[in-house]
Amino acid sequence: MVDHGIALPVYRLHVVQAVLSLATPSWQREVWLRRAEFESLTYVVTALFDDFCDAEDPAPWLGRSLRTEEEVALMRQLGQAYGAVESAVGRDASDEEYLASPAWEPVITLAARLAHVMVTNDLTAAVRASEAPA
Repeated sequence: MVDHGIALPVYRLHVVQAVLSLATPSWQREVWLRRAEFESLTYVVTALFDDFCDAEDPAPWLGRSLRTEEEVALMRQLGQAYGAVESAVGRDASDEEYLASPAWEPVITLAARLAHVMVTNDLTAAVRASEAPA
C-alpha cells in the first residue's frame, strides 16, 4: 500500500465523517430522520460527490482527500452503490425512502469497509509521523 498523503486535510475530515455516517444505521435513524439535526443524507452526499471528493470519479482525489488506491476503489464502489439506490428510489426521494430501500444495505456495507480502511490508514500515518526522527 502506497500512502499518497493528504494535501487537503480539512477535506479529509469531511470525507471520513461522511463515510462514517453512511456506515452507521443508528446515526442515520437518530440524526438524519430528525429534521432539526445538523446532518442529513443530502449533506453527506454533497460532501462525498460535490465538495470534498467525487465518489463517481474519485481517482483525482488521490493524495488530496484520499490516501491510497484502495480508498479510491472503495469510494468508487460506494458511489456506484449509492447511485443504485438513487436510481431505485428517485433523486428527490426522502431520506426515509433511501433508508428503507432494499438497495441501501450495500451502501452501509461498503461505507463500513471504506471507513475501516480510512481510519486505519489515518492511524497508521499518525504512528509513522510520531516515530519519524525529528
